[in-house]
Amino acid sequence: MNERPSPVAFIDIGAQRRRLGPAIDEAVGRVLTHCQFVSGPEVTQFEADLAAFCGAKHVVACASGTDALLMVLMAKQVGPGDAVLVPSFTFCASGEVVALAGATPVFVDVDETTFNIDIASLKRGIATARKAGLKPKAVIPVDLFGQSADHDAVAKVAAEEGLFVLDDAAQSFGATYKGKRLGTFGLATATSFFPAKPLGCFGDGGAIFTDDAALAEALRSVRVHGQGSEKYDNVRLGLTGRLDTMQAAILIEKLKIFPDEIEARNRVAETYAKGLGDVVTVPKVVPGNLSVWAQYTIRVKDGTREAFAAALRDKGIPTAIYYPKSMHQQTAYRHYPVADGGLPVCEKLSRECISLPMHPYLDAATLDRVISAVRDAVRG
Repeated sequence: MNERPSPVAFIDIGAQRRRLGPAIDEAVGRVLTHCQFVSGPEVTQFEADLAAFCGAKHVVACASGTDALLMVLMAKQVGPGDAVLVPSFTFCASGEVVALAGATPVFVDVDETTFNIDIASLKRGIATARKAGLKPKAVIPVDLFGQSADHDAVAKVAAEEGLFVLDDAAQSFGATYKGKRLGTFGLATATSFFPAKPLGCFGDGGAIFTDDAALAEALRSVRVHGQGSEKYDNVRLGLTGRLDTMQAAILIEKLKIFPDEIEARNRVAETYAKGLGDVVTVPKVVPGNLSVWAQYTIRVKDGTREAFAAALRDKGIPTAIYYPKSMHQQTAYRHYPVADGGLPVCEKLSRECISLPMHPYLDAATLDRVISAVRDAVRG
């Protein structure tokens, strides 16, 4: 009887933990010693380190990527009667925050090659919102799977239509657009430090980046119940949106090795592309961009994905499907408007996309094993 193959890690946080070793233990120990578990000195240091890394003037650390998005909408007083344009092929948080703010998400299609927001559909979505009697207020481009959206094109439409841009970089912090790191495009950028992200903590965490000093000040107020000049003078609606000191301490250490990990992720992606480009549709990075490869997402023929995943599973290789339903197809979001002409690309990608193991610690032997299994599954 054949033994089942040893499983491959889809994302190997343990390998990173072993690499960092005592540095994480010491960072956590310092927090346990000073006991400033909320808004401790490590939070301020981490914000400064992030600003230095990406070039943003202001960084506001927060409790999650979802809070990062929501806090910007709250600070900008987006609410009932307002429309926010959101690509439908993304994690639900991108549209969820719009509804939580009381506004209306209007879903638009994505580009079939990059999986990021389609500019023609964005324009149609703005017209759809206006026809529905809504006021288009913002656009949330999503830098999906680690690659930047086309920020110049988004900015041009936003300027023409009077919208502000809130970049959802939850999956792509560390990536570059035309040689410039994400964090400085649009009015604000939101990211997530969920453990599976390219830069992840040991729990939930997030951050907002902006060059707008007034917005940064409002965000710091929103982060702590909307407080004003003193603790019990709340000047706006807010929430409990703080990043734990412990997570900041861990992230300070992880950020030190992040550039090296980005290089490693790109080496993994190059190996996949060379080994698989002739049998499946592999992801393409726009020239001038650098992806951080939050996911390595391929496309298989419509109707074959379930059998493909099963064939890999039999060989100990996990896969994941992001996203089997686009947002406009999900129960909680079906009643919201979609851009005129529908969202055919989102729906097609939801049927065809499947992601392979991706992390900086995939060695050559494991990559060969995954590539061989994918090729066999496609042939099978």
